Order: sequence, then C-alpha cells, then structure tokens
Amino acid sequence: MSFPRLVIAGTHSGVGKTTVTLALLSAFRARGRTVQPFKVGPDFLDPGHHLLASGRESRNLDGWMLGAVLNRTIFQEAAQDADLSIIEGMMGLFDGSSPVNATGSTAEMAHQLNAPILLVVDGSAMARSAAAMVYGYANFDSSLNVAGVIFNRLSSEGHYLLLKEAVEQETRIPVVGYLRSDSDVTIPDRHLGLRTALEGSGTELYAKLGQLASATIDLGRVEQLAQASPEMLVTNSGMPAKASSPVNQAVRIGVAFDPAFCFYYPENLQLLEKAGGELVRFSPMKDSSLPDVDLVYLGGGYPEIYAEVLQRNSTMRQSIQAFAARGGVVYAECGGLMYLANTLRDFDGTEYDMAGVIPAETAMSRTTMTLGYRELAVTRGGPIGDEGVRVRGHEFHYSTLSSKENLEYLGHLTDAQGRDRGGDGITVGNVIALYTHLHFSSHPHVPAALVEAARGEAGMRKGRR
Repeated sequence: MSFPRLVIAGTHSGVGKTTVTLALLSAFRARGRTVQPFKVGPDFLDPGHHLLASGRESRNLDGWMLGAVLNRTIFQEAAQDADLSIIEGMMGLFDGSSPVNATGSTAEMAHQLNAPILLVVDGSAMARSAAAMVYGYANFDSSLNVAGVIFNRLSSEGHYLLLKEAVEQETRIPVVGYLRSDSDVTIPDRHLGLRTALEGSGTELYAKLGQLASATIDLGRVEQLAQASPEMLVTNSGMPAKASSPVNQAVRIGVAFDPAFCFYYPENLQLLEKAGGELVRFSPMKDSSLPDVDLVYLGGGYPEIYAEVLQRNSTMRQSIQAFAARGGVVYAECGGLMYLANTLRDFDGTEYDMAGVIPAETAMSRTTMTLGYRELAVTRGGPIGDEGVRVRGHEFHYSTLSSKENLEYLGHLTDAQGRDRGGDGITVGNVIALYTHLHFSSHPHVPAALVEAARGEAGMRKGRR
C-alpha cells in the first residue's frame, strides 16, 4: 500500500526540526492536503504543536519502547487516510540509545518505515562546508535514503543559492528550500523543552510558519519526494479490538487535561477506550471536583508551574483524596505523581499543598535531572496486571521524591542498558503513581487490567450502598 511519507531529520539537536516540521504541516494543510504528523521518540511537547499545525493528532513512534512491528502498525493506522505523512525525528539523525548502533534513533525509524529523509541543516554560518556535512550524513549509512535537504536560519536568498549549488554539485541530493531566521516564529521553552501547545495564543504562529514555508520551500518537490516512498506491506494490527461490553458497563475514566496535565501517549487513551473505557476530560486547575468517574488518569505535565493554582483549588484536591480513600482506582504518571503527594516545592523553594494521597513530598531542582528509557517489571500484582508483567516507558523530570514512611512499590525499573534503576509505582490502596510514563502499546493488557480493576471496584462500591 502507498503511504507517502517523509522523515524530517536534523544534523543535531537544536537545528530546527520542529520549526521545519510545523512549517510543512501548516503549509500543506493550507494547500488542502490531509497531512498526518508523527514524532520519533517519547516526546510529549512537539506532538501538541503538531496537532495545532495539522489539525490531526500526532502519534509517537519509538524504536526502543515499541519495536518495528508496533511502529508500523501505529503508523499505518494513523496514516491510512492521509495524503502524506510528516515524521519529525529526534536529536541528530543517528543519535539514539546506543553510541555504536542505530537503536532508538531517527535513522532506525527511517529503516523501520522504509521512509525517505529530508535533512534539516542549520546553514546560518556555513558555505561550501555544508556540502561536506550533507555528504557525510548521506553516506554514513548508505542504506538510508537522504532524499532532500532544507536549510534553516538563513538571512538571504543569496546565501541559500550558494549553499544549494554547493550541496547539489557535490552530492546530487536536491536542496528543496530554506527558512529565514524570524524571531516572531520562535516557540519559548523551559526545563522540559518547548512550552506546551495549550499555553500558546492560538494558531497564528503555525499560520505564519506555513506562509514562510510557502514562500521559500518548493512544496511541490517536497510532496513528490514523499510520493516517491516505496510501497509498504500492511501489517496486522497489534491493537486489541474494542471491548463489546454493554453501554451500562462502560468504565468512565476521568482524564486530567489542562496546562498542568497534558502529557499522554494517544495510544494509551485509545487502548483504554478499546478496553471498554469512556474518556471524560476534567481540569484539576479549573473544575471544583471530579466528574462521575470510575477511574482517574493523571498524566504528566507542569504541576510545578501551576502549583499555586492547584493549591488554591482545594475542593478538587479534596475530591481526588476522597475518591482514593473510598477505593477508587487512580493511575498517575510523573506530574500526576507530584500532584498526589502531600506537598510540592518549586524551583524557588516555595512549598504548595497538593492532594495528599501519597505520603511523600516532591521538590524541584535544576541539578537533578532524571532522563532515560525504562522497563517496569511488576513485582506486586495490582490494577495494572499480575506479577511478572513487563512494560516499557520513559522517565524525564527535575523533581525528587522523599518520604518519612516506607513506601510500597508496584515494580522494579531497569534502563535501556539493563541497569538497575530501583523501584517505581508507589501504591496506596488502588492508587498507582509512577515517575515513568508507560507506553501501554508495549504491553496492551495493562490498560485492560486498569479498566477491569476500576469496573470491579465500582461494582463493589455500588454493592455496598
């Protein structure tokens, strides 16, 4: 089956892959194309911007967490009705979880999807050396198809034409355009990366990027490169079919969604629905109490930025505390874990009251970054499955957790190299709070277990009334 597609790869981190990706998404959308975005790696921030630029939910693809079959399945399910797909890479083209092979890299993903690559180069301080750089990236792994080049951060058309001539003469790889330096289309960042799309002022930024791309990038040629992608064999879906439970047995899942909590893998939510869940969004920042739900899902985000607002909303904190106290199933990741603790101390040392479900405190520190892939081995059966279940995910935070009590953990972590990372998954009754963002597709029985645990607990609560 034909899936027109392009991987947007960079020579290194910070080269402007996200800017180029958003510009292309917006420009093709303005042309009337249905364009499907993807992000290589565990990132939550770029996909939010992809959604606003393209009008379609972006999907994460990850070599280590998911593997080739699941990546192709996720890609094909999302891309089947699209005119073309834009896949934003991570870091530099060959950077991944190993220094000696392609594992976890954008290059690995290009291989798995058999996709041509559009290489983004920061040409702001380069001339003929750009040809040497492109030549090196194109030939470091000759089995990859570096199909085109886009230059970023140029100040003039004359500079672009010089770079274009150098690259095309020395490599025969077409240079399809450039983007000018423009401070008006810069997305601010903070300690975890770009600011979230929910914190933006609307879609004006993406429209401006699309206009810039239309003026200086040969979009017709870019589309031709995507359409020249090799055929892909359609894989059998690795996702379970939607549960056939009667409507009156659906499990209502409260999903926290606002600027403080907005980091979710789309497949996690999709798999919860397929397991028989009904998603109900709520805001711990704005709503006064939980909606009528059987399961609460508190994703990651920036509770440290909005700690004062979260503290001020005492009725929501009390509502979540009461839900947990009566046996409700709560699943929380990273920022959600921080919200469930007794207190949160921000970067300035100011302490805020949180939900008080977990007997612990969290504190932000700019010198204690924790980052990396994780595999959780369940050592105590509970709401996400039996002992022995293994599920993969990613950890990235600047907070540390401390407690005067002996905390009970659901399971044990190892990193991508198999090294011991200690316990994760604090359990209090039917509450599970992890620093790791688990990707449910790596073990799709996990969401089914969560839904069934919530259904069983809800049934017992109703029976006790």
